[in-house]
Amino acid sequence: MNESHDLIRVREVMKTEVDIIDGLITVADALKRMKHVGNRALVIDKRHADDEYGVVLLADIARLVLARDKSPDRVNVYEIMSKPVLGVDPAMDIRYCARMFEKFGLSLAPVIEGGKVIGLVSYNDLVLKGMVPGL
Repeated sequence: MNESHDLIRVREVMKTEVDIIDGLITVADALKRMKHVGNRALVIDKRHADDEYGVVLLADIARLVLARDKSPDRVNVYEIMSKPVLGVDPAMDIRYCARMFEKFGLSLAPVIEGGKVIGLVSYNDLVLKGMVPGL
């Protein structure tokens, strides 16, 4: 994309359906509660006002539970989550979001506004919705 393109913001390409769960539940329970499998991630809620959000990717569950032959009924989400997560502002230009993903090795991030998760954005969203109008 070059400067002649209109500015596209994260808010325009993010997914607004987010599964926010408690980190104390088991991986099995988390998967049962997951309604938006297309997101490939679960956001772990803050425990209190001074806490931070966490995230678990389905790939993390595959790597840290399935591949290690651990029981999803015996592993709690907090044991495998990444925390704190880097959140993205919904007003951020998608080009800067892509640069941030590359710089920090991310593939997905929660979109946070006013201290609350309002969506998820991934490389797929940035490319498919940000670079190809109408998808």
